[in-house]
Amino acid sequence: MVNIRLKLVKSGEEGELIAQGWIKQTTINEPRLSEIAENYRQLGYEVHVVEHGTTEGCNTCFTAGAEIGQFYGDVYVRKGSGKPPDDELF
Repeated sequence: MVNIRLKLVKSGEEGELIAQGWIKQTTINEPRLSEIAENYRQLGYEVHVVEHGTTEGCNTCFTAGAEIGQFYGDVYVRKGSGKPPDDELF
């Protein structure tokens, strides 16, 4: 049996981010979204969050918490400067 890895062709904003070296890690809502983003920053990564807007089709998952200020976002990371930010514990 032969395994053939497929490379998905991405277009639009996601394709541009991938071309710039960003790696999509997760799609999640608050409060975990901010926590995950901060954890990656503390590990020395650059972090980019793309908020999910309303698109055509079913949006129930993304709009359910909008009335109380929640939103979903994609978390993208890429290698930072190689060292975590200064922290008094280290």
